[in-house]
Amino acid sequence: MITTGNHIWDKKDIFEYMAVPADSHGRGRRILRPANYAVNTPGFGLYEGVLNDGTKYAVMNLQGRVFMNSCDDPFRKADELLDRVAKNSGAKVILLDVHGEATSEKVALGWYLDGRITAVLGTHTHIPTADERVLPGGTAFQTDVGMSGPYDSVIGVETELVLKKFLTGMPGKFEAARGNPKMCATLIGCDAVTGRAHHVQRIMLGE
Repeated sequence: MITTGNHIWDKKDIFEYMAVPADSHGRGRRILRPANYAVNTPGFGLYEGVLNDGTKYAVMNLQGRVFMNSCDDPFRKADELLDRVAKNSGAKVILLDVHGEATSEKVALGWYLDGRITAVLGTHTHIPTADERVLPGGTAFQTDVGMSGPYDSVIGVETELVLKKFLTGMPGKFEAARGNPKMCATLIGCDAVTGRAHHVQRIMLGE
């Protein structure tokens, strides 16, 4: 699965790629956009599947509202998605990517969903946070997994270009940096029957 966020529509080619039936399991269906976007927006924010060992799972994608583009309430949309999973597949292993700017909103979603899903992982701010933990109800949480990209940069952009904008206030074209590439990830261990997490590990791999 690939989850996304506010940059999902930057390349218009994705519109047609994601125009697939809801019951499809092809590549286009395995790319999610935030589920709390407007009705009739292309694509889907929930995917339900089955692993080779028969374990049912679900992946959800939501976007925060604080300091972000307008979208529906992620808390109530999470409730709606969980009701749908319960009625459709009954999967217990459920992961949520919450793409949000405000750490408070992502932390709040973690506590709101604790004990109801396997993991709540934040994305968007590019910087990995050191607060990974398993909450009391059995939900693994991390405020931000961090980016996979060049860390000798300003959140992936050439440092000089960003500094110029901050120092002058003038607009300019940003370019991706290349120095010190790293891959950030979070590894979660869980019970396949109950969906409860028992382990979470923050990972950063470099050259």
